[in-house]
Amino acid sequence: MENEKKQVLETVSKYIDITLTPFAKPQRTVIDIEKRDPMYDGNGVVYMLSIFEKGELVNNRIGTYMVLLNKGDQAGFHEHGSKKEQELYVLVHGEGEYIERDGPDKITRKFNLKKGNVTAIQGDNNYHSIINTSDEPLIIFVVTTYQPN
Repeated sequence: MENEKKQVLETVSKYIDITLTPFAKPQRTVIDIEKRDPMYDGNGVVYMLSIFEKGELVNNRIGTYMVLLNKGDQAGFHEHGSKKEQELYVLVHGEGEYIERDGPDKITRKFNLKKGNVTAIQGDNNYHSIINTSDEPLIIFVVTTYQPN
C-alpha cells in the first residue's frame, strides 16, 4: 500500500500542490491517505488525502482531498442529514458528473462539473454522488461541517 500511496501523491502533484499553512504552525502536506474500494458502493477506487489532524478543524468533521484517478471512478450515493452535516465539494482539477437523489432511488438532477465548481448538500433524505468523466484525475477538496444545534 505504501507504493500505491506514493504513486497517488506523485500523480496528484502533477496537477496541484497540496500544502497546508496552519496559523502559527509549520507548513505541511498530506498526513494520511485512505483507500476506499469501493466508496459508498460506487465504481472503482477513491482516495481520501487528509491534511488536517482529527479535531483540528472547528465544527468540521473533515477537510480533505478526494481523488478519483480514473475515468468512471465514483463516490457512490450517500447522505449527510442523519449525521447533521453539510458537505461541500470544491473541484480543483478534472471533470465529473454530479448527481443528486431525493430518497433512496429518485434521481432529481445531474450536472457536468469542472474545475472551480462547488456543490453543497445537507438535509435529511438527500443523497449525492460524483463520477470522474474525463481521462485526467478528478480532484475535489471536500469540507464536511456539523450543522449547529
